Amino acid sequence: MDKICVFWFRRDLRLHDNHGLYEALRSGYKVLPFFLFDREILDELDDPADKRVNFIHQTLGTLQHQLNELNSSVFVAYGKPLEAFQSLLARYPVHAVYTNRDYEPRAIKRDAAIHTLLKAEGIAFHSYKDQVIFEKDEVLKEDGSPYAMFTPFSKAWKKRLVEHPIRRYPSEKLMASLQTEWKFEIPALNSLGFNEATCSFPPNGVSENRIREYDKTRDFPFLSGTSRYSVHFRFGTISIREKVKEALELNEKFLHELIWRDFYQMILAAFPHVAERAFKPIYDGIAWRNDTQEFQAWCEGKTGYPLVDAGMRELNETGFMHNRLRMVTASFLCKHLLIDWRWGEAYFAQKLLDFDLASNNGGWQWAAGSGVDAAPYFRVFSPELQQKKFDPSGLYIKKWVKKWGTGHYPSPIIDHAFARKRCIDVYRSKTKAKG
Repeated sequence: MDKICVFWFRRDLRLHDNHGLYEALRSGYKVLPFFLFDREILDELDDPADKRVNFIHQTLGTLQHQLNELNSSVFVAYGKPLEAFQSLLARYPVHAVYTNRDYEPRAIKRDAAIHTLLKAEGIAFHSYKDQVIFEKDEVLKEDGSPYAMFTPFSKAWKKRLVEHPIRRYPSEKLMASLQTEWKFEIPALNSLGFNEATCSFPPNGVSENRIREYDKTRDFPFLSGTSRYSVHFRFGTISIREKVKEALELNEKFLHELIWRDFYQMILAAFPHVAERAFKPIYDGIAWRNDTQEFQAWCEGKTGYPLVDAGMRELNETGFMHNRLRMVTASFLCKHLLIDWRWGEAYFAQKLLDFDLASNNGGWQWAAGSGVDAAPYFRVFSPELQQKKFDPSGLYIKKWVKKWGTGHYPSPIIDHAFARKRCIDVYRSKTKAKG
């Protein structure tokens, strides 16, 4: 049997403009597409109908159909990474493994272990940049240190983009190099320990007009004013390079949101401690109240603040939350209720269809005041003012909070003025103590 290369799909579930796949297909060897349902991750999921597992499974079905039309197939394994690769190497004569880089601490540790295994067998491991435009060492200050503020980072990012224009990797044109001798079946969801979810997923494309109007519509949750691309970026069903090119042509604000993705990925890679602790260490000492009953009320969307409750109920039902609502609900948990931002971050990690460690962590630390470019501790969102500004007719709230305006809707869990003062006092005492 001739030697082959393996392309390991991870956060890049597409055949087009896929950097690592492109390099594998140019290697001179036939390429076996490979995907691993990682038990070390799946076993930690509580929901047997987890929407993300469903999304991946459906996407693999689409990928399989595309590959079958090319007389090829994706080999889908289920197990722990080291064991899965040991089995793969015992089954096939692998010359090299190709993949795209993942910057999360857990993924880095996993890849290092796989690399060690392959090296012991004399098998090369090649990884490439694909899910970001620039990696952590590509956009730096003049002194070589990473940025911790978005605006100067974005200026440097744009400058580098001019100097290093986006390059596509037309993997879709090299499909003749795919392995075509073997056919595989994708394991059924129930064989992975999961059930089908009753949910729909956003399309991986929207009209140009949606992007052109993005800066005018993005803040209003009752409008279809955002791209809903986040889940597709998370699992790589669309190309970040293609969407940045689109943003450059259509809308500066949309481009800025894509730069934020790179920024948060850079922060996680350059400062991995943020996955567990505050970016600014002083905020690790905040005297959180961590009231479990209030946390449960927040989780269930029963705080008595309709905009907060609507956001949480949409999240619980659909796995989606509008970015404006992410800021409002996160601020409410950290600053109104003085509950540790890590509790909220973990809850979002369970529920968000588009969960991404870098962006989720960055957003929560922004809301808590503990992160890069964070909202200062004295900035406490008023849910009522946010509602008047971004859902003035209550269209969004009415969709998700059916009992709003009736005697069956709960009273506010806490008074805003009281909560604001308490928050500022607690944060100020910490910062003064440090000073």
